[in-house]
Amino acid sequence: MSLKNRTVGALSWSLLQEAAQRIIQLGIGILLARLLLPAEFGLIAMLTVFIAVAQVLLDSGFVAALIQRKEVSDLDQNSVFYFNILMSLVLATGLCVTAPWIAEFYHQPQLTSLTRWLSAILVINALVVVQSALLIRQLDFKRLTLIATASTAVSGIVGLALAWQGFGVWSLVGQQLAASTMRACLYWRFNKWRPKWIFSAKTLREMFVFGSGMAASSVVNTLFENLYALVIGKLFSAAALGFYSRAETLQNLPAQSLASVVGRVTFPVFSSLQGDITRLRNGLRKAIASITFLHFPVMIGLAAVARPLVLLLLTDKWALSVPYLQLLCFVGLWYPLHLLNLNALLAVGRSGLFFRLELIKKLLTILNVVITFRWGIQAMICGQIVNSVLCFFINSYYSKRFVGYSTWQQMRDVSPCLGAAAAMGLVVAFIHVPMPFAHLGQIGFKVFLGVSIYGGLALLFGFPALGYLQELLRARRAGLPEDHVPATIPV
Repeated sequence: MSLKNRTVGALSWSLLQEAAQRIIQLGIGILLARLLLPAEFGLIAMLTVFIAVAQVLLDSGFVAALIQRKEVSDLDQNSVFYFNILMSLVLATGLCVTAPWIAEFYHQPQLTSLTRWLSAILVINALVVVQSALLIRQLDFKRLTLIATASTAVSGIVGLALAWQGFGVWSLVGQQLAASTMRACLYWRFNKWRPKWIFSAKTLREMFVFGSGMAASSVVNTLFENLYALVIGKLFSAAALGFYSRAETLQNLPAQSLASVVGRVTFPVFSSLQGDITRLRNGLRKAIASITFLHFPVMIGLAAVARPLVLLLLTDKWALSVPYLQLLCFVGLWYPLHLLNLNALLAVGRSGLFFRLELIKKLLTILNVVITFRWGIQAMICGQIVNSVLCFFINSYYSKRFVGYSTWQQMRDVSPCLGAAAAMGLVVAFIHVPMPFAHLGQIGFKVFLGVSIYGGLALLFGFPALGYLQELLRARRAGLPEDHVPATIPV
């Protein structure tokens, strides 16, 4: 099979894996939320940052190094395998020793035992680092998809069974342990690689040179991704963190799913156009218009139906997460604009600038937390919205410099969709009509009304994105060669 066909197949299975996992995780998360209390989710969220950072340290960039190396020998594979086993034991021991301090930090005594049990995940995950890297090297995303999907489903069943039997927060611990164990068993079942008694410190040093920078960057990113959970868990309560984390999960489903697909596709497309700034600018413009045409109404619509949606899926005990979800939707509103502008900068080789922009974003995050925490969680989320808007202006400023697509031009191109989505959201949010089946009927009515209003406005004012999307469909139906598509429309 050619590399092109293998790449297309890998992308297809990768997208299928993400869709399947998110759907299964959403379904299981909804059922668990109905069985468990917000405080129990909050306790696990408090530990997420510690487990996540430990997992990054465990990898130490060796997974990326194994994937990146042109040729991988048995010595490379075995050296990484044994190093990871050793590191997992060290990190797990470190978590067990520091568990009482973590519990004291949050003023939650139960976290001591929870931390120690969850530390076992590191040891289990260390057993499959090499197998995972080898399957990725081989572009065998079919097996990766099957493994990930099966692990998610089986662990979800375990978590639900434990929750049904009244194990409370321990059902979430059992779910995570079951996911890692199932994944490890499947990796060893479907991958023929087996360790040998060989080891080389020199090989590790060579790979560490490549992977250490990525590992350091990943640690910093992981810390900042979990900063709000860390602060909320420390300053407020486990229940408050549970409400926030559940709202963030619901918001991330549409926002980051679309962003992930957009990121996968637009970066290679923009990179292929880097030698022609005019075509790159046109591609970026069409991509922004097309993606925001779909993304804006979804995020604003989600904010408008947040209350009946949460009450239907999660029950009344999660009602306090509704305002968090509504505000977080306006944080996620700007995700595609950030991603598209940054992908354009990367495509023209401005990776150093990309790093500096990410640094600015992290400094803004710290500033937001320092300023807003005293007024509560909603104030912190409002600060996130302000930060997101500021980051858009910063990113688009550099798009003007290097691509020729200014902030004003971008705002002019997205404002029709934003205005129509805002009008739709206001109508949907404030119109309440008695419907059968209570919350389900309200959601169905509001979605129908929202689609009708937004679609009608788009047709009435002739949004350019409609033409871009029609052009995309015509190109696909006509079977145009792949290298002709990016030059005319974003894919």
